Parts: sequence; structure tokens; C-alpha cells
Amino acid sequence: MTDFQGPQGLTFNRGLIADPESFARDANAASWLYLCGEEFAAMDGGMSYSDVEAAVPESANIVSDPPRTLDMALARQHVAALDELPRPTLVTCRTGPRSSAAVYLYAGLRAGATPDQVLSRAEADNAPFCAFEDLKAWVVEGLMELS
Repeated sequence: MTDFQGPQGLTFNRGLIADPESFARDANAASWLYLCGEEFAAMDGGMSYSDVEAAVPESANIVSDPPRTLDMALARQHVAALDELPRPTLVTCRTGPRSSAAVYLYAGLRAGATPDQVLSRAEADNAPFCAFEDLKAWVVEGLMELS
């Protein structure tokens, strides 16, 4: 197996998204997997799924933000959605940790990478999820269970 090169055609956020249309345009996005629920739209700096739908031709909404716990049921939904959405694809949560975890999990699964390869690449890329042990554990569990 060659070294895992990280996500290709998938972009996650690294903070709040001020302008969804600009974010999508700058990434030349064909689609968007949005991980937030409508309650995020009411928060300061939040956005709604309708903002996402207005910014890209295709999208999916799988609510995965706190207080929801990321589990393998959500991982399966993320993988299924990403299998269907055209590239380039945005994957976003509120500020980036959960979206980056979903992106690295998906990319690692599709590349046949080991958990060590995925975590090593994510750490080298300074992926936001690497700061959270529970998200790293979720990625590892998903790579082992869903491969």
C-alpha cells in the first residue's frame, strides 16, 4: 500500500462560514454535505441548510452537530451521501472538527488506508478533528468497522 495522500475533491471548513455562496464558489464546489441542524441557523454566525441549497447545485443534510454523538450510523450516512454527491464536494459543520473527521474517514475508507495512515496524514494537515480524542476515536472506529 502506498502512503495515504489525504482527501481528494473534498473540502471541509476551518471555522464559521461567513458567506456560503463565496465559500462554495471559491472551492468550485459541485455539491455540499451539510452536517448542521436548523438550530445552527438561529445562532450568531450560523447558517441554514437553505443557504447551502442556494450555493450549490446538489446537497445533502445529515444533522450531526452537538449535542448529537457521532456514531457508526451517522458514519454510514456520511459515506453513503459522499458516494452520491459529485465532486468537488464541501463537507461542513459549525467550525470544522466534525466535518474534517467525516472527510478523513471517507477518504481513508475509499483509499483502503489504515487508521495510522489516516491519522498521520490528518495530523500533518492540521485537520481540526485531531484536537479531539473522541473524533479521532470515531475515525479509527469507522475505518475498522466500515472497511
